[in-house]
Amino acid sequence: MSRSDDAAGGTGASEVDVIVIGAGPAGEVVAGRCAEAGLSVTVIEHERVGGECSYWGCIPSKTLLRPGEVVAAARAVPGAAGAVGGVRAGVDAAAAFARRDEMVGGYSDEGQLPWLRERGVSVRRGAGRLVGERRVAVLAPDGGEQVLTATRAVVLATGTRATIPPVPGLAEADPWDNRSATGARAVPARLAVLGGGAVGAELAQAFRRLGSAEVTVVESGPRLLAREEPFAGDEVRAAFEAEGITVHTGRRAVAVRREAPGTPGGPGGPGTPRGPVVVTLDGDGGPEHVVADEILVAVGRTPATGELGLPVVGLPARGFVEVDDRMRATGVAGDWLYAVGDVNGRALLTHMGKYQARVAADAITGRLDPAGRPAADRADPGAVPRVTFTDPQVSAVGRTEAAARAAGLDVRAVTVPTASVAGSSVRGTDAVGTSQIVVDTARRVLVGATFVGHDTQEMVHAAAIAIVGAVPLEDLWHAVPSFPTVSEVWLRLLEAYGL
Repeated sequence: MSRSDDAAGGTGASEVDVIVIGAGPAGEVVAGRCAEAGLSVTVIEHERVGGECSYWGCIPSKTLLRPGEVVAAARAVPGAAGAVGGVRAGVDAAAAFARRDEMVGGYSDEGQLPWLRERGVSVRRGAGRLVGERRVAVLAPDGGEQVLTATRAVVLATGTRATIPPVPGLAEADPWDNRSATGARAVPARLAVLGGGAVGAELAQAFRRLGSAEVTVVESGPRLLAREEPFAGDEVRAAFEAEGITVHTGRRAVAVRREAPGTPGGPGGPGTPRGPVVVTLDGDGGPEHVVADEILVAVGRTPATGELGLPVVGLPARGFVEVDDRMRATGVAGDWLYAVGDVNGRALLTHMGKYQARVAADAITGRLDPAGRPAADRADPGAVPRVTFTDPQVSAVGRTEAAARAAGLDVRAVTVPTASVAGSSVRGTDAVGTSQIVVDTARRVLVGATFVGHDTQEMVHAAAIAIVGAVPLEDLWHAVPSFPTVSEVWLRLLEAYGL
């Protein structure tokens, strides 16, 4: 849509109770929850309602991962393996891209608007920036500008964008970021990936299984998935190398050159022919060169705050917006400015942004939590769940053992093979991975848990409940998992601890 106000239930008034800048998942949730409490709410969005996650992040990336995941799972099951053929036979990249397009609504946000309309939230199309206390200017696509005033609160929910590091020649090589990779229209024969975190690892495996003959991952740290337990990155690396993905750790790209620029294919069109990319890596043995058809940069995220007018309210012009546990921007008098989701830098995860949005909305409306306390973030950093959807998956919640010790906790970690239970063997012949719990020995409660293996994402919430609820180990012993499920690994872990 190009209209400056699509009136999704609103009147276009210049004064409302709450203004939300950014209509990604966090912005949508805070807007909807405030509106459900009876407040008038206007959301300002310069791209698409639904945000990064819906169109260029979680949804398309997991959709592209799914075909290869299903084929690999079938290949590990006697009686099903013959139906899927060779190494990557059976993965139809064109059909996967078509399904991706369906899942992102054809890159239209029409399907996202009814949820806001039903709650009476007005949507303004354009870029919002602070111009004073509780005042936001909206620059519409047609160049017109209007100033809105919030009687109660302004919420920043503008998220982040991909970071492109200052490697000589990298920007000129027109690299892929998460948007161009998840929106690709063709599978490159050779793909180089800078960054071995969740985004880089997931997309590296997705394109290998979609048909890329060569995939190379370059990670400057000592292992993949550096923020997780060391064994997690090591086990993912082993799986990658087993299926032909080359992994370089402890190496950096020091120069990049594309031999002919062209234009990338993506949602906007098929693109034009592009020459190969040559990536020069550092190393003790001298430089090494990686040649690829596309290079994906997945080395981190930069907060989208540079155009928000933050200095008007005394905040730095760029960078994450620091908040307190009620999501109020620190350093801004009057408790009227909030920041939720990736833009505050607390936990760059969609589900955490939505959780923060609920906290902020309850703080704005004065709603108490179920225990009768003022709304506050109780999950970050000690109970943040996350899943890296590689194969094997890395599913974790809370603190790693190292992070727990750094926080001053006296902890003990125990590990068992995820494949040590019958439920893993029933799933197929390739059961892999390690499961671990991190226990606060003084309180005898969990402060962290990690599960590496196939389809471990569904085990995380049980661990999150145990951590948030501070469930004693002796009580967890009486939470009996069904047989034969992978969840029986909980018993093995408690036994390993000594119960």
